[in-house]
Amino acid sequence: MYRPGKSKTPRRHCMKKTPNPEKDPVGVFCRIRPLEDENEECCVEMISNSTIQLHAPDGLKANRNGEYKEMQYSFKKVFGINTTQMELFEVVAKPLVEDLIQCKNGLLFTYGVTGSGKTFTMTGSPGEGGLLPRSLDMLFNSIGPFQAKRFVFKSDDKNGIDIQNDVDALLERQKRDAQPLMPKTNSSRQKADPEFADMISPQGECKAENVDEDCCYSIFVSYIEVYNNYIYDLLEDAPFDPIRPRAPQSKILREDQNHTMYVAGCTEVEVKSTEEAFEVFWRGQKKRRIANTQLNRESSRSHSVFTLKLVQAPLDSDGDHILQDKNQVTVSQLCLVDLAGSERTSRTRAEGSRLREAGNINQSLMTLRTCMEVLRENQMCGTNKMVPYRDSKVTHLFKNYFDGEGKVKMIVCVNPKADDYEETMAVMRFAEMTQEVEVARPVDRPICGLAAGRRQKNQAFKEELSRRLDERGIVDDPALLDQLIESFPPLPPCDLVDPGDDQTLPRLIEVLERRHRIRQLMTEQFKKTANMLNSMLQQCDGQFGVNQNLIQDQQSNLSEKEKVIFNQRAEIERLTKKSKTMEYKIDILQKTTNMYEDDKRLLKRELETHSQKLQEELLQRKRMEKYMQGLVSDTKHKWEKECERRVNAKQLEMQNKLWVRDEKLKQLKAIVAENSSSSNAERPEKPERPSRNGDHNYGQKRSGSPSPPPATREINPVHRRSHSAGGVKWVDHKPASNVDIGTVMQPIIPNAIQVSSPSEKTLDKCQKYVLRHQELASDGEIATKLIKGNIFKTRSGGKAVEFTDVETLRQEGPIAPSRKRRSGSAETQNNTPDQENWAPGESTSMALGYQKRRRP
Repeated sequence: MYRPGKSKTPRRHCMKKTPNPEKDPVGVFCRIRPLEDENEECCVEMISNSTIQLHAPDGLKANRNGEYKEMQYSFKKVFGINTTQMELFEVVAKPLVEDLIQCKNGLLFTYGVTGSGKTFTMTGSPGEGGLLPRSLDMLFNSIGPFQAKRFVFKSDDKNGIDIQNDVDALLERQKRDAQPLMPKTNSSRQKADPEFADMISPQGECKAENVDEDCCYSIFVSYIEVYNNYIYDLLEDAPFDPIRPRAPQSKILREDQNHTMYVAGCTEVEVKSTEEAFEVFWRGQKKRRIANTQLNRESSRSHSVFTLKLVQAPLDSDGDHILQDKNQVTVSQLCLVDLAGSERTSRTRAEGSRLREAGNINQSLMTLRTCMEVLRENQMCGTNKMVPYRDSKVTHLFKNYFDGEGKVKMIVCVNPKADDYEETMAVMRFAEMTQEVEVARPVDRPICGLAAGRRQKNQAFKEELSRRLDERGIVDDPALLDQLIESFPPLPPCDLVDPGDDQTLPRLIEVLERRHRIRQLMTEQFKKTANMLNSMLQQCDGQFGVNQNLIQDQQSNLSEKEKVIFNQRAEIERLTKKSKTMEYKIDILQKTTNMYEDDKRLLKRELETHSQKLQEELLQRKRMEKYMQGLVSDTKHKWEKECERRVNAKQLEMQNKLWVRDEKLKQLKAIVAENSSSSNAERPEKPERPSRNGDHNYGQKRSGSPSPPPATREINPVHRRSHSAGGVKWVDHKPASNVDIGTVMQPIIPNAIQVSSPSEKTLDKCQKYVLRHQELASDGEIATKLIKGNIFKTRSGGKAVEFTDVETLRQEGPIAPSRKRRSGSAETQNNTPDQENWAPGESTSMALGYQKRRRP
């Protein structure tokens, strides 16, 4: 869509800082959600795979001059509307899972406006599993064969892990199996809950590399939510009381001996498969607080934190059992955080509890922004301000990650619809600032001092032993042993209720004798097997000696072969050096040839360029000649017209001067005639100006000169009235500094209010304004000027005057002909050249030879 008046805003220059090789910046990614309606207005545009651009929607002015701003923001990577969940996982979450297996912590959280797709990015939907189920699947695919048995690792409720021996772990498993009410989780894909069975397709499975096979692994998961700045355990099995239901109990944050923050009393469930882990997650997800708002049908009203805790311990030197040393146990965790979306109550129209939830959500997000700003300022400016982690439970829980105990990544989810433009701008500013925060790089785990490959050697030994036993015909099947133990006769009831009971003891003795006979048979079988095993070991020792001799012979042959190989290698090296020398010479010749060919092509290209430039210069010269010829002709024609106009104007000016001179002579003659005849006091008529009919043709030829002034009409001294007379009300402003001349040349204005200094109250009553100004002219005669104007109301409620007319009244006595001539000639000379400079709203009227009468 076309947007008028667009202008790109330059990016804000950040403060330069030297990169720290021991720290990594927070990885910020951006994901754009597709619009629900294709015809809906979009305000986000993906420019490249790392840059997006925000357009202001129609009707929204982004700055004072009315132009639209286009803001650009850069990220580590931008995922468009066609990005799949698998592509997002490969770039963002997969490195964190690999670091988790390498004993490094990680934090991944989604951030954005409500309804921008954060929960979908983290959880996903059937067929499009999100980051959480894919991380679980990758983790179990990588460590599945190396998992320890259940209850070998056990939480100590202080954010630590204890190791149990096989007997204690077996008792724990039997105790768990004996509880009929304990929910059993599935461990196979075929029996999984269909609600999440199709989250991940078999084609989307992935596996980490460089997994340490000499360790045993176990995974613990926990799921909490931060609601109204209180922490609740979503996996807690609280007893349900239908009569008096109890609200869930909130948890508190504590610090362990390693100064790591954890949730005290939080339920940690040991899981052994992807399906079991996701079923635990889904059980907690059903307890999470979700509500329907104006902007999102399933809006998260709390921040959720799903924690994957990976426990690993090395095997002993035999590679058969876990090393019973708590100091060798390593614990790493990955936190997947789904932050609630920021929202404006003016748009959601929330009330009551929803309004309180929105306020707590926005407050916790604001605390997160404040912490990021303080961290950035401390790192860039070298300050040591206190970071307000404790102002919110979310920031307090993840304090250790920002202090350098793991990698931190953030996915900014964006809804490109125009209604979320202002909220999206705030999210973009926070993301841009977060990218400048650096987190210390986590250290690698300590290396175990035991030899590598212990598990494989133990497995190979067991396979070889079982093969040898099969060759000897000895079946070592644990199922047969269990069947044999089960075949023991059960013990009869041993309760003696009567002193004369003579059946219970004989029956018990008979059963024990039978068990004793079976035990003797088993002992004999064991001895036979042990003897056979000893004979096999002796045979193996003999075979080992023979093999040792054979190995020595083979080693001597190998040394001879190595000498031959050494000589052949020397010859190969000599030929290789010679071949390299020849290749070097060939390369030099090839480079020389290429240089000559490049020079040849360059010279040809320069020759062609010069030829083209020469042709272009010739064409330009021809065009310039034509242009200059046209310009000369146009200028010549213009100046001819201008000269003709000036000549005509000069002729007209000279004619006017001649007419003025003739007029002066006629006036002089009339004055002389008046002085000679004292009886005749009648004024001579003013001679008319000579006709310009002869100059009419010159006036038509002129183009730029003004038309001559109209002929002055004779003024009737009897019926002359001031233009100020009328039916409207006037403000007659007569300053106190005027010339004290009485009533001479002072017109009477009806409906006028006479003031010496006008006020707003006086101006409010009238529609017209006149200012009187009287002075003695240079010839000693009296001149009165009436400066007129219209009164109008201003926007602020005051009054203002717009001047529109100036009326001049002047007295000239008949006894001063020289003054009259001088006044008339000066007026004629002044009026003639200034006709072009008259203002359109100003008119001047002259009264010659009469005096204003005072009203009786």
